[in-house]
Amino acid sequence: MEKRIGVVGIVIEDLENASKVNSILHSFANIIVGRMGIPYKEKNISVISLIVDGTSDNISAMTGKLGKIEGVNVKSAITRK
Repeated sequence: MEKRIGVVGIVIEDLENASKVNSILHSFANIIVGRMGIPYKEKNISVISLIVDGTSDNISAMTGKLGKIEGVNVKSAITRK
């Protein structure tokens, strides 16, 4: 299957669920090229930006699992490369 490169943005509004997000990201470490996480203390949220390189199925599986966590918003932009 063809690999794709993309950007995934994650906003964690319920910080109690941050450990669930990190657990999922750890399980998909093989498709994560880079990660930047910023705690935004004034808004009581955390923002994570990922660069991913994997199949559409792998990226969708990861974003789908993340999106099911309450208080977590996920958006992705994927290209064919």
